[in-house]
Amino acid sequence: MSVLDLINKNKLPQHIAIIMDGNGRWAKQQGLDRVMGHKEGVSAVRRIIEAATKVGVPYLTLYTFSTENWHRPEEEVKALMSLMIQAVVRETPDLIKNDVRIKTIGDLDRLPEDTRKALEQCMEDTSHCTKLTAVLALSYSSKWEITRAMKNIVSDIKAGKIKEEDIKEELIDEYLTTKDIPDPDILIRTGGEKRISNFLLWQIAYSELYFTDQLWPDFNEDSLYQSIVDYQNRERRFGKTSEQVLNEQ
Repeated sequence: MSVLDLINKNKLPQHIAIIMDGNGRWAKQQGLDRVMGHKEGVSAVRRIIEAATKVGVPYLTLYTFSTENWHRPEEEVKALMSLMIQAVVRETPDLIKNDVRIKTIGDLDRLPEDTRKALEQCMEDTSHCTKLTAVLALSYSSKWEITRAMKNIVSDIKAGKIKEEDIKEELIDEYLTTKDIPDPDILIRTGGEKRISNFLLWQIAYSELYFTDQLWPDFNEDSLYQSIVDYQNRERRFGKTSEQVLNEQ
């Protein structure tokens, strides 16, 4: 029996978010340049998008490039942006074939113009796809997102569009870049580190956390499916008792 066969299709997570960590360490282990690790990381992205589509998960968010990543060596950043353009152009036909829509979250204005245009074209070309929404978090950090939301809320209060008493969790959700996306059911981090790294801090308040020592280029279909099996074996209480959860089923 395969790992895929162990998954209960009636209890699938609606949204999986992944911190893709370990490209550089993978390359070092192989005696390769860091850029080669990122190239293998792109291959892993393709595998996981296809696996998520196959099992029927409707939303997948990938922490592709954080605001902190801008502090990496200039040559590495340039290589990453070039890789992104190549991958987007190359993968768009297969994304359409597999009914995958691409969305982005983050401060896209910081991206090079050619990278941004390639992404915009891909989003336009895949906008009609409905089986899986793959969200690329680019030039993203949760603190940036929440700060941006607070500034926009204050601006709208001053403009008379909303009142201070209108501010509730649901309103804040509407000001986040993920406003049309359900909160993640699972947050996966590869690479052995056990931290959140400024990713979707508001949205993962009740997400199940799944950490694996696998480096991102080694993360494959069965790795994703195993994380779903693990998720399905957990009891999600959302602050309630086990007895309350059982009575609601």
